[in-house]
Amino acid sequence: MRLGGAIALVTGGAGFIGSHLVDHLIERGVSRVIVVDTLWLGSERNLAAARARRPDLEFMKQDAADPDAMRAAIERHRVEIVFNLATRPLGNSFTDPRGAYMTSVDIAVTLAELLRAGAFARLVHYSTSEIYGDAVAVPMSEEHPTRPTTPYAAGKLAADVLLQSWIELFKIPVLTIRPFNNYGPRQNDGDYAAVIPLTIRRIASGLPPVLEGTGEQTRDFTFVRDTVRLTADLCETDGAWGKTLNVACANEVRILDLIQAICREMGYTGEIERRPARPGDHRRHLACVERARDLVSFGDLTPIETGIAETVAWYRERHAPTRP
Repeated sequence: MRLGGAIALVTGGAGFIGSHLVDHLIERGVSRVIVVDTLWLGSERNLAAARARRPDLEFMKQDAADPDAMRAAIERHRVEIVFNLATRPLGNSFTDPRGAYMTSVDIAVTLAELLRAGAFARLVHYSTSEIYGDAVAVPMSEEHPTRPTTPYAAGKLAADVLLQSWIELFKIPVLTIRPFNNYGPRQNDGDYAAVIPLTIRRIASGLPPVLEGTGEQTRDFTFVRDTVRLTADLCETDGAWGKTLNVACANEVRILDLIQAICREMGYTGEIERRPARPGDHRRHLACVERARDLVSFGDLTPIETGIAETVAWYRERHAPTRP
């Protein structure tokens, strides 16, 4: 499918990855973008750059799990392709486990049924590497055992399985992207913040960074603009449809090394506060991306040092004091 000229709808499009995807879709020449978001964690200011380029960008504050509202939006705008990024954050699993689980499932079944009914033509669904749980073998391919350790991850896996069953039975065109540990500008640094924005915020506020567990746990950190570019490339590749594909840097980084890199970038030389390991945390994550690489060229991905520098600069600018 060619994205140029297409009408696209992005659920969760005012969030972190979603807003970067909106930016990239505009760069790809889509004729229209509709954003659906409850603003539970997202923010309309994440769409400022997109609005500056495309003043006709449509924002709708609504629940992507609502079948009637979604059908009305899709039919009114003649949407051709839907990108599903709406979800709850992983941290919400500890305070509202049912909500963290059901949000992913309810949205997936709503979109699957609308796609089956012909309301739109294609669905790109964002899963998560969290569904794999702790690595039993590295690198972790799409065939790696799934052992979710949080309601968030369990809900994401349930959505994946649901969509796969609709693909098998009803032959609906779905592409599932399984990203690993995205980071970059606009990532939430408030409640439920992940390690990179949380560390930046604490240092910028004069507090020590926090290390949970030993710091030997690893993640495959991937710069957000790399993820959305590869998503678009895969959308335009016929052989990707119907598949589930890992998208990542395929580079293993220790959490301790990551925090120390942020400290160096921010000129912080103080102590690191040690805390017990987070419940449900994983020891290792490292992606195998050969299945996706067989379909598209990954090109030059953003080195972790470059991505951290840009991310720190963005947060510093965002939180800079306003001059009179």
